[in-house]
Amino acid sequence: MKVTLALLLLVSVGRLPALSAVPGTVPDVHTIAKAVDEHYNHLRSLQMEFTESYRGNGLDRTELGTLWLKKPRKMRWEYRSPKEKLFLSDGVNAWFYVPGERQARKEPFKKLEDLRSPLGFLLGKTKLEKELRGLSLAADVEPLSSDHLVLRGVPSGMEDQIREVLLEITPDKRIVRIILQGSDDATTEYRFSDQKENVAVADQRFRFEPPPGVETIEGDLGQ
Repeated sequence: MKVTLALLLLVSVGRLPALSAVPGTVPDVHTIAKAVDEHYNHLRSLQMEFTESYRGNGLDRTELGTLWLKKPRKMRWEYRSPKEKLFLSDGVNAWFYVPGERQARKEPFKKLEDLRSPLGFLLGKTKLEKELRGLSLAADVEPLSSDHLVLRGVPSGMEDQIREVLLEITPDKRIVRIILQGSDDATTEYRFSDQKENVAVADQRFRFEPPPGVETIEGDLGQ
């Protein structure tokens, strides 16, 4: 499954009510979505550790690294384990490079169909209920912590690639887990930790210059 970049984090510094439900009541999905939207709309930048797991099509892999996001549309994924690699966008172009290789791949950001651009969520570019049809509580999915809530929905315009998206949300309105269920039954899961909001990060971190001797290949960035 190709991971599509349009669904990830929304944060607000406002004093909104906690998202955990009062015992015996059913949490209101509209209120939850709005709180998450407002939380991320107040962010300028975000830094966090991530774990990315993929299972499907005969593959089972888990990778670790650090992610930086900055408005507008800038992102940098530094994979550390089990192999170093780099995926970044300066808001205009996106690059994928594995240190030591002789080629770097480049593609216009607007052409990306990798679900990492849902990270537009993480920086308040969109609204949950607009991007995820049929948004509802996923009461059948066990959260990482008992005070978390899990939402599910179908990403608009991506139904042919992704069957559903699951978002795990903390009481302070952070998204700490995203699960993408592909139409091919493959599953991609992101877990986020050590989130630092509005960190100082220079635009230079989101720029890429191929090392000497490395050829630039225009085209598909699929990993």
